[in-house]
Amino acid sequence: MSRLKDKFLNVASGNTYMRLVRYLRPYLGRLFAAIACMTLSSVMAVLPPWLLKNIVDDVLIQKDLFMLNFLALGIVLIYLCKAVFSYGQTYLMNWVGQKVIMDIRVQLYDHMQKMSFRYLYKSRIGDLISRITNDVMILQNLVTNVIIDLVVQSITFVAVIIFLLILNWRLAVITFVVLPITAYVLNVASKKLRLVGYEIQEELGRVVAIAQEALSAIRIVRSFATEDEELDKFKGQNKSNFRALMHGMQIHAFLEGAVEVILIGALALILWIGGRDVVAGRATPGELIAFIGYLGLLVQPVRVLSKVVSGVQRGLAAADRIFEVLNVSTEVRPPRSPIVLKDVKGMIDFEDIYFAYEDKNWILRGINLHICPGEKVAIVGHTGAGKSTLVDLIPRFYDPNQGCVRIDGHDVRQLDLKTLRRHIGIVPQDPVLLKGSIAYNIAYGCPWASREDIVEAADRAGILDFVKSLPRGFDTEVGERGVTLSGGQRQRIAIARAIVRNPRILIMDEATSSLDAAMEQHIHESMQRAMEGRTSLIIAHRLSTVRNADRIIVLEKGEIVEEGDHGTLLKREGVYANLYSLQMGEKSRA
Repeated sequence: MSRLKDKFLNVASGNTYMRLVRYLRPYLGRLFAAIACMTLSSVMAVLPPWLLKNIVDDVLIQKDLFMLNFLALGIVLIYLCKAVFSYGQTYLMNWVGQKVIMDIRVQLYDHMQKMSFRYLYKSRIGDLISRITNDVMILQNLVTNVIIDLVVQSITFVAVIIFLLILNWRLAVITFVVLPITAYVLNVASKKLRLVGYEIQEELGRVVAIAQEALSAIRIVRSFATEDEELDKFKGQNKSNFRALMHGMQIHAFLEGAVEVILIGALALILWIGGRDVVAGRATPGELIAFIGYLGLLVQPVRVLSKVVSGVQRGLAAADRIFEVLNVSTEVRPPRSPIVLKDVKGMIDFEDIYFAYEDKNWILRGINLHICPGEKVAIVGHTGAGKSTLVDLIPRFYDPNQGCVRIDGHDVRQLDLKTLRRHIGIVPQDPVLLKGSIAYNIAYGCPWASREDIVEAADRAGILDFVKSLPRGFDTEVGERGVTLSGGQRQRIAIARAIVRNPRILIMDEATSSLDAAMEQHIHESMQRAMEGRTSLIIAHRLSTVRNADRIIVLEKGEIVEEGDHGTLLKREGVYANLYSLQMGEKSRA
């Protein structure tokens, strides 16, 4: 808990309030109108006890029937106005609140889209999703309902105090003695509620993360029969979340009860003293009844404000968690004056590249590599040699720690990111499809692609016959992450998705890893046609797929140790020849 507290206090020490205010600036007109409605509604709410005083003193004691008619009509008009202003405050404040929350949610999602892969890979996606959903919902309650209660009850509280002073300043002084005690209780509880609120959101984020991880890996869970273990893990985290929630409820319940006891005790004391004043003739019965009525009104703002304290602290804790994500800088930042490449030839240069995910733990060391336009280059090496990291620098998924990557002589850090990536087609090792049709997945990111382009890309990827065999053809839904398709089918759709872009640079990261030998050969021939006239980089563990490459680059511990075509490298009897002989030996044994 102390570690959580330290972490929270460091986060909460920022300008959370000012950041929230900045989101309100575009909507200040409606916000001020809402506050005006809140003010008028609060004023209407505190007038009835004053009318009650006149009913007792002027009507019941003085027998004034005109005053009776006037006061009866006045009460109706007061509550009619109060209803109108209450409607205005609710509508306007919810309008402002929903707009603010929409802006925050969109900014948060946009920021997550641009966050560094280093941060995303270290984070639990379920926790990030929880911040977009659960935390934003709690913040929404703060910006709408909690602020309404805060403003309305604060104005009501001040107005009641003023009326109490006008009615009987002696009794009001006794009331004021009680208020600091109540304020102290609220202050102590608010600090604890802020910490507990942050802890609740953290625990809830972990619940979402565990569920998301288990469901996204449901095939693995069932394969290893670990349903019970995952259920126990989920139950355990739910128990932690339950304990955090109950801790918060304990503090909240204690706060509400303590405030009520303090105020009722003060009310009993004032009733005793005020009753003696009426008996002694120092006050009228109407004044005492009105004073007690205002004390009754005073209980409501204080009770609601105790709930507001809880809502504010939970909302600020949620805001801190949201701003914690927004504070994470995007390492790959777009240039201020980006260069837009229109006619890309496909020349790639790696100049003295050093890269590390963590300080000085180099994944790539001093890489210098020139790739000519239209050249087919294969990158091979042991697992962890840095192959995928090297090609990830081309579309600028990362920036190197040292050195630069150039396309057609331009540093990629100076290029327009969207234009750069549109000229690059990527077939990942583990293709992920989105929920939608096959046509949608093939043309993803290419709104200009026609149905003819989609069909041609599917044909080149060797999946056209399969698609035609489906009842709905290209309109067939593939399901979330493509779970309704086999691994090989997903891979071929990913290949078609890269081809349909007609890219100048083609990157294939184990593009045939999920295919059997016969289909691999078919796809290999198709990819050879697709690579014609394009700069192509092929990452492969199966060395049989790279024999026709113009050049093979061998990486070892982040460095280029060998370079040449297939025949040349075999003759050298080095790292590549050793890898090739191992694979061929395994194949022959199989």
